[in-house]
Amino acid sequence: MKRHSFPPSAGPSVTSGLLAYHVFCDTQNISEDQCCPAPPVLLLAFVAACAGVYAGAMLKNYFYAIRAWHLLHGAPWLPNHAESSLALSGAAKLAPPSSKRPKRAPFTVELIIKIRSVLDLSKPLHAAVFACLTTSFFTIARTGKFTVPSLVSFRNDPSAHVKVCDIHYDQDRNGFRVVVFGLPRTKMSATGEEVYWAAQSGLVDPQAALQQHLAVNQPPPSAAIFSWRHVGGLRPLTKSAFLSCLQSAGDQLQTGVLKGHGIRIGGTLEYLLCGVPFDSVKMMGHWSSNAFTLYLRQHAMVLAPYLQDTPILEPFMRYAIPPPH
Repeated sequence: MKRHSFPPSAGPSVTSGLLAYHVFCDTQNISEDQCCPAPPVLLLAFVAACAGVYAGAMLKNYFYAIRAWHLLHGAPWLPNHAESSLALSGAAKLAPPSSKRPKRAPFTVELIIKIRSVLDLSKPLHAAVFACLTTSFFTIARTGKFTVPSLVSFRNDPSAHVKVCDIHYDQDRNGFRVVVFGLPRTKMSATGEEVYWAAQSGLVDPQAALQQHLAVNQPPPSAAIFSWRHVGGLRPLTKSAFLSCLQSAGDQLQTGVLKGHGIRIGGTLEYLLCGVPFDSVKMMGHWSSNAFTLYLRQHAMVLAPYLQDTPILEPFMRYAIPPPH
């Protein structure tokens, strides 16, 4: 039962953290009975040894992987929380510059239009990729939610992936229509969540892109949502094929490296720049915290309308700006 409390995505992090911990213990000649339950001084020594080698977030994941390992095996967890937090905070400040990822440029409506111009939407792969791109952008969902990790992952566990039959339509009392996608399983919810978009004007309209994909590829209701017609038959759209196709388009446009997470960042910024309230964007992206506000600190353009002598969005400011903390 305890094992099922951890999401599948936590597996690699837990494995890597435990490996690093056991390698450290072996190099220090720590006996097995001293590794678990781990004395607080040993764990602090582990953090100190890793400081300056790993990124702060990675080291924190490693530390809590060791904690998870203790809890799963019913071993007491002895470290003091305040002391551990202080050590991890200090280690994060010592992280080498090479451990920090360069800022991922956000996708924009203009970039998506340019990508569309070098794609041939009559081709199965291009139709699937563009539909996936616009849906990911306007639902501000993680790239991996609408793609599959590998060609066999969908066959092995169809219930874990979005299928064509998971699309449905909704409408409010004013007649505003939205397209809703049921995500079977997410990072924040093991029982699934819903993401959605409304039709947009212009060449980035996700509804037109989705209709084109369904017309070209004709995936059955039970197929992965962005499955495409390959010479070998219908196949689910893998994350690597999706990103490779986008990068190929980017190379033609000389955009530089395109990162998948830039789609989620870009969709978030697009809604905020259109005046959608912060809380609404947070709800759309299914953030359980205010982590998405990191995008704001990196992109001053979001706050520009609020900073003018006569704010452009003044009538809406009390609804749009998040409350102070």
